[in-house]
Amino acid sequence: MKIAVGVATSGRRTILACLIDRLAAQTRKPDHLFLSPATGEDIDMEHLRSAPFPVTIVSSPKGSCPQRNAIINAAAGMDALIFFDDDFFPAANYLAETEALLKADETIVVATGHVIFDGIHGPGLQAEEADRIIKEDPTPDPAPAIVPAHNAYGCNMTFRLQPILAHRIYFDEELPLYAWQEDVDLCRRLSPYGKIVNFNRLRGVHLGVKAGRTSGLRFGYSQIANPLYLVKKGSVSLKWALRLMGGNVASNIIGSINPPPYVDRRGRLRGNLIALRHLLVGSLDPRHITHM
Repeated sequence: MKIAVGVATSGRRTILACLIDRLAAQTRKPDHLFLSPATGEDIDMEHLRSAPFPVTIVSSPKGSCPQRNAIINAAAGMDALIFFDDDFFPAANYLAETEALLKADETIVVATGHVIFDGIHGPGLQAEEADRIIKEDPTPDPAPAIVPAHNAYGCNMTFRLQPILAHRIYFDEELPLYAWQEDVDLCRRLSPYGKIVNFNRLRGVHLGVKAGRTSGLRFGYSQIANPLYLVKKGSVSLKWALRLMGGNVASNIIGSINPPPYVDRRGRLRGNLIALRHLLVGSLDPRHITHM
């Protein structure tokens, strides 16, 4: 089985180099690493020379979806493609466990793992902290548990490539820039072709690095526009979208009273309100964030 890793990256040159080091330490190395940077400054080319696997840099317009789609096309000769966020550190056996999972059940088309700690919910982690958390994982070798999932978590997603290429199911480039919920959309469109699962032996830490993220205003707009766009195209239910939007708007209202320094809750709330106004006048569109 040929397994590639793909990373779409923007503004995180240092942490990307750290991820490449963690890939080099995998017990089962990737057969290929595909990197899609937003700009040429996002990659330390000197650091790549020591990678113990082939590396290809692919170009595309800036944005999570076009960058990932460029990787999919470049990886067409692979059997499986693992997308890691540039700030996700996989445990050393992640790729080995992925290969075992896909070989054991050929009906699995999407797999995601167990995030031991997610720094996105706080100020974020340093590389050394993430390494320590992985090293101190209280259950590094759990009894295998494969659980059906609605979608993969975007920071660590494994796709069997054949269904994607055969049915031309790509990330939706109508969701610009950070493209919030693009992982859910792709997974739901792949669901007719096989199982989507969470496998507890795929383990790692999401650092939640704040550099390179979209503005609070843009993200707040996407929190309303993107779920409703997915409802309109039929990839998610209205119930799912309303629950997601309601939770985010409530968090932004409460968080705006005394906002933490690492989350722009007030900016997100402003974005929510602009999106709701656009909804009322019939002009809601995820692409509006490119002009904010």
